[in-house]
Amino acid sequence: MKRGYARFMNVVVSGGTGGLGASVVEAFLAQGAEVYLPVIETELPAHLAWRTDKRVHVTKLSLDDEAQVSAFYGSLPSLWASIHLVGGFAMAPIAETSLADFEKQWRVNTVTAFLGCREAVKAIRKSGIGGRIVNVSARPAVQPVAGMIAYATSKAAVASLTQGLAAEVLADKILVNAVLPSTIDTPMNRKNMPTADFSTWPTPAQIAETIAFLASERNSLTTGTLVPVYGRA
Repeated sequence: MKRGYARFMNVVVSGGTGGLGASVVEAFLAQGAEVYLPVIETELPAHLAWRTDKRVHVTKLSLDDEAQVSAFYGSLPSLWASIHLVGGFAMAPIAETSLADFEKQWRVNTVTAFLGCREAVKAIRKSGIGGRIVNVSARPAVQPVAGMIAYATSKAAVASLTQGLAAEVLADKILVNAVLPSTIDTPMNRKNMPTADFSTWPTPAQIAETIAFLASERNSLTTGTLVPVYGRA
C-alpha cells in the first residue's frame, strides 16, 4: 500500500460504473484499496477493466432505499472512506419542469448522497481512527446556469450537505469534501455536444486523482471544501 493511505483502506464508491466512477475505482485499486461497490446493475458492464478484480466487492441495491443502504454499510469491514458519485442530469426551463422531474433529480442526486453520508459516518466512527467522505456536486451549484433548475438545486443541496457535515464530524477526524466538475470528457458528453472543444474539459482520470487525494491520509487539513475541477472550460 502506498504511503499516505490509511491502514484500513476499505473504500465505498457509489456510481462506480459510470464515466467518472470507473476511473475513481481504478485510482483506488492502484493505491491498494479494497473497493466496495453498491450497484443497480445485475452484472458489471463488460468494458470495465477491473470488473474481475477480486478487490472489487459488488452489492446490488438501490442507493435511494434507506433500509438497503443502511444494511449495506452495516455489513462492511472497518471503513476508511466513502465516495458518492451516483447521480443524474436533467435540463429544462422551470416552466417545463414538473414536480415529478424536480423530485427525481432530488432523489437521485441529494437523497443518495445524504444516505451515503449518514451511513458512512456511522461505519467510519466504528474504527476510531477517522476517515474521509467525498461527494460530487457540480459547477452549476455555485455558478448559476439557465435551464437546469432541478439539477442545480439538487447539487447545491449536496454542496450544503458536504459543508454542514464537515463541521459536524470534525471531532471524529472525518474530513468531508466535494468536487464540483464542469462538463466531464466522457464519450456520452462528446456525443451529446459534438461541436464543443473537448480539450478544455476535465477528464475522469484527472478528477479521480483529486478525489483520491481528498480521500487519503495525505489530506490532513482540507474539509468542508467545494473543490472546483473545471479544467479549462
